[in-house]
Amino acid sequence: MRRTAGAGLRGGSRRRRAGVAAAAAALAGALLTLGGPAPRAAPGDHGGSAAPGAPAPAHLSDTGLYADAATRRVAPDVLPYTPQYPLWSDGAAKRRWIRLPPGTAIDASDPDAWVFPVGTRLWKEFSFGRRVETRYMERTGDGKWLFAAYAWTPDGADALLVPEGGLRAAAESRPGLPHDIPSVYDCRACHEGGPTPVLGFSSLQLSPDRDPLAAHAERPGAGDVELPALVARGLVRGLPQALLDRPPRIEAPTGRARAALGYLHANCGICHDSRGQLAPLGLSLVQRVSAPGGAGAALATASDVPCRFHPPGTEGAALVRIRPGRPADSVLVARMASRDPLVQMPPLGSHAVDDEAVALVSAWIRELRPRAPTLSRSTHPKEEAR
Repeated sequence: MRRTAGAGLRGGSRRRRAGVAAAAAALAGALLTLGGPAPRAAPGDHGGSAAPGAPAPAHLSDTGLYADAATRRVAPDVLPYTPQYPLWSDGAAKRRWIRLPPGTAIDASDPDAWVFPVGTRLWKEFSFGRRVETRYMERTGDGKWLFAAYAWTPDGADALLVPEGGLRAAAESRPGLPHDIPSVYDCRACHEGGPTPVLGFSSLQLSPDRDPLAAHAERPGAGDVELPALVARGLVRGLPQALLDRPPRIEAPTGRARAALGYLHANCGICHDSRGQLAPLGLSLVQRVSAPGGAGAALATASDVPCRFHPPGTEGAALVRIRPGRPADSVLVARMASRDPLVQMPPLGSHAVDDEAVALVSAWIRELRPRAPTLSRSTHPKEEAR
């Protein structure tokens, strides 16, 4: 199964490499166009929340991220943060920030689905040796979210609004492998699949009880906000006291299991969430702090559960999502290890297999003991399309 998926990945890589040069030329043209007559707001005049339906500013420097755009000095009311389980983006280095309107706070009374005030803004910067893009979210006056992405010019002098359709091959994540800036549709597909559109800024992700074995863990920088500081400053309200007395962490029998579950939570649970739009699939890899389930919660919907999706070359085989003790027979691993567009998981935002994560999750599955046989398990028909 893995061998077949790998063949598909190699074929896909060749096709992608062939398109990189042409796409790079298209990028240059697109940036030239974007940097032309687009109207530009005066610095600092984007201080309030965006009006419903209003377009994103043409320049990143007009979103309020910087106090001084020329020096890239971040505004004092913009707070940096670092989630403990980062999303894999082909090895991109990232920086993240959030800004809340003065006098407002996040409602954390549902600790697994924070509610952000109107006017909240978030930024995430992607770099591959140089700044490539900065993504932007803002909650607008009607309660909806505005999504935008800004492509940095090759000289790093400016970052310009990318068209809604995104920008393919905006850069290379490594030689011959493109990095795509997502379309607004892609942003919505990922961010609006669960109970809250803000990803990576949550009770678990900002817990001070950080996972030392988390894949691609990033050390928080000076000034990064975590859960206790947010509560102490009144920026997060309503959080159950129990989560301050005992900071959230994934309950797991081993450190490896904790790290594997954290990776699946951040990279798969954003869509595969029993409270999200894909709940009918019956696969939930999200970790909740209100009712910690640890490995049991994830395995209940994956371990030995039949999977009707078949990677190429496995037609007719009886496949399961996770086969305890046998990662090579687990479809979850096969899809993580593929970048064939018809097979890969996650389906968006990556052209490179996360080898570290595949090794981590495989090692965790290898440790699992087979479940006791059950009389019947069912899989929703829609899984065939996933």
